[in-house]
Amino acid sequence: MAVTVETLEKLERKMLLNLPLASIQSEVNARLKKMARTVKMDGFRPGKVPMNVVSQRYGYSVQYEVMNDKVGEAFANAANEAQLRVAGQPKISEKEGAPEGELTFEAVFEVYPEVVIGDLTTAEVEKITTDVSDAAIDKTIDILRKQRRTFALRPRDAAAEDGDRVTVDFEGKIDGETFAGGKAEDFQFILGDGQMLKEFEEATRGMKAGESKTFPLAFPADYHGQDVAGKTADFMVTVKKIEAAHLPEVNEALAKSLGIEDATVEGLRADIKKNLEREVKFRLLTRNKTAVMDALVAKAELDLPNASVQAEMARLLEGARADLKKRGIKDADKVTIPDDVFRPQAERRVRLGLVVAELVRANNLQATLDQLKAHIQELASSYEKPSEVERWYFSDNNRMAEVETVVLENNVTDFVLSKANVSEKAVTFDELMAQN
Repeated sequence: MAVTVETLEKLERKMLLNLPLASIQSEVNARLKKMARTVKMDGFRPGKVPMNVVSQRYGYSVQYEVMNDKVGEAFANAANEAQLRVAGQPKISEKEGAPEGELTFEAVFEVYPEVVIGDLTTAEVEKITTDVSDAAIDKTIDILRKQRRTFALRPRDAAAEDGDRVTVDFEGKIDGETFAGGKAEDFQFILGDGQMLKEFEEATRGMKAGESKTFPLAFPADYHGQDVAGKTADFMVTVKKIEAAHLPEVNEALAKSLGIEDATVEGLRADIKKNLEREVKFRLLTRNKTAVMDALVAKAELDLPNASVQAEMARLLEGARADLKKRGIKDADKVTIPDDVFRPQAERRVRLGLVVAELVRANNLQATLDQLKAHIQELASSYEKPSEVERWYFSDNNRMAEVETVVLENNVTDFVLSKANVSEKAVTFDELMAQN
C-alpha cells in the first residue's frame, strides 16, 4: 500500500495511518488470555480467574498498550516504505471520520535534512604548530622541583620574599564586621604563587616575623564568594613564621625519585620531552580539529531538525544540572535555567554532527579496527602498565565508542586538511598550554 507523505514546511512532514480494529482487538484478546494464565486475584486460584473479570480489570490498560504498539509499528513501517529518515519522535493523534472498521491517526514529524557540502578546496584553515623547546623542559623541571621542595625556618629579622612559605593570622572586616571566611589563624601560603589575592601578597611581602599590618583589599566583582564580591575589606595580618624554600638539585637523585628508568639528568630531560610532546600533540589535534570543524560547517548548507536541537538542549541542561550538583549547589534540580541559554551550542552540535556524518558517509572515513588499536595504544603508552589500560578500553563498549568518535573526527580533520587552503601559524609552547 502506497504511503502518502505531505510536506508541511522544510523538514516537517505529515502522514495518515489506518489501523484495522479487528487486528487491535485480536491482539488485546491474545494478551488478556496470556495474562489470565498467571494473574492473581483475591477469591480465585492462580490461572482460574474468569476472562470477563480479567478483561474488566485490565482491559483498558492492555488496549492502551496495544494501541501504542500498533501505531508505533504502523508508523515505522510507513516511514520505512517511504524511505524517510525520521528525526526525533513523531506527534501522533487520532482523527475522527475513520472508515468503518478502522482507526485513523495523523503523524506529524521531522526528517533529517539533505546536507550539501560545498567545495572544500576553497575552505581556509589556520593550522597551528608548536615545538617542545629546552625552555619548556626547564620550566617543567622547575615545577617538579617545586612540588618536592622543603622548607626551613628563616631568622626573625628576615623579610618575607617570593618563594617563602609564610604562616599568618589575619582578619578582614567589611563595615566593621568580620565576614565568613575572612578570619584565620596559622594560615600558610607560598608568597608569589598566586594563592592569595594580589593586595594580600603585596601587603605581606617584606614583612618580618612578629610584625602586623593593616591594609584595604578590594575583592573582584567576579570573586567566587558572592557575599564579598565587589566590596572592599579592611584586613589586619600578623606574620608568625617565615620559611625559606629549598628545591632539590637537578641530578640523578631527582631523576630516580621521579621513577625515571634512565636515572640520569639526560634521561630525565628525555622523559619530560617525550611526555610534553605527547601532550602537545593532543592539544594541537584538539585546536586544529576545532578550526577544521568551523571551516567544514561554514561550507555546508542544511536545515536543522528542531527535534534534534530540542533533544540536544535537554542533554546540555541535564549536564548543567549534574555539574551544579558536583559543585555542591543545593537543590540543583530546582535551579531555573532558561532553555535558550543552550540553543546556540545545541544548534552547532546538531549541525556539526549532521555535516560530519555526511562527509564520513560520502568519503568512507569510518574508523578502522587498526586505527582504534593504534589510538588506544598511544593513550595507554603514558601509563605504568599499558597492557592493563588497553584491556580496560577494549572491555567496555561505551569506552570503545568514545575512542571511535575521536578516531573518526581525526579522519575528518585529516581529510579536510588535505583539501583546504591551509596556512600554518607557529605558537609558543606557553601559548598552546594556556589555551582552553
